[in-house]
Amino acid sequence: MVQLQSFLAHSSHDDVVVRAFEEIFLHGILDTLKLVPFLFITYLIMEFIEHKAEEKTEHFIKKAGKFGPAVGGIIGAVPQCGFSAAASNFFAGRVISIGTLIAVFLSTSDEMLPILISESVPVTTLLIILLYKAVVGMAVGFIVDLILRKLGRGKEEINIDAICEEDNCHCEKGLFHSALHHTITITLFILIVTFIINALVFFIGEETLALAVSSVPVLSHFIAAIVGLVPNCAASVVLSTLCVEGLISVGVMTAGLFSSAGIGLLVLFRINKNLKQNLTVTAILVACGFVFGMLLDLLSATGIFGM
Repeated sequence: MVQLQSFLAHSSHDDVVVRAFEEIFLHGILDTLKLVPFLFITYLIMEFIEHKAEEKTEHFIKKAGKFGPAVGGIIGAVPQCGFSAAASNFFAGRVISIGTLIAVFLSTSDEMLPILISESVPVTTLLIILLYKAVVGMAVGFIVDLILRKLGRGKEEINIDAICEEDNCHCEKGLFHSALHHTITITLFILIVTFIINALVFFIGEETLALAVSSVPVLSHFIAAIVGLVPNCAASVVLSTLCVEGLISVGVMTAGLFSSAGIGLLVLFRINKNLKQNLTVTAILVACGFVFGMLLDLLSATGIFGM
């Protein structure tokens, strides 16, 4: 902030406008364009994997029974477009348990993976985050199912009529079109977020922003977990980008990613008639994000992460 005041004091209005345009918009556009090839290649690979494995994974998780949370935690960590929405449909039809649904939601990272890959984040860091989320998802899922079984509420009759098909990936038009659609959508999100971050850094200062975030670590984890509930890819895009820029910690990012189930929550509230169940799932996601996000920051203090 002091640097900006000094710059303004020794610069004309035109100089300030030109500098602001360069720092906020020009640099933002150039930095974002560098990511596009990596995003497209990543989404193309993800779409290929999904088209080849989607039916098998859905059949597998439906047949998993008591081991559903383990399967859900593993499959949820694999980038699959709309799988959280599919899990909501399966749960609404009582094909899978609530523990399996929670495992899928907690392990899902939405748009984190392509963004961090495009930013050349170390592979070990990516694997640790994915493994951490998957393990937490499995553990919490098993605990929830165990508690419900002890209470005599673990088994509900399958209701296939409640299952509806959701199309959120434009996959019917082919791999290339779907990957391109995802790339364009996420690129626009990243561009907007980058503009905002650049503006904050220019007018406030990077050190001031970093100090503001680090000064309230507990509150920032809770806020991130709430932000993660936004029912689209915006939350994971914002959190991942802020983490890469160094404005939030990996634990704060992960706190939001634990509760960020993409459109899964939106689908759940729309098709599952039991509002109490839906609110319980939401509360569990926020609580897990808050607790395990802070825990991850404690672990990262040991030097595990290289972000």
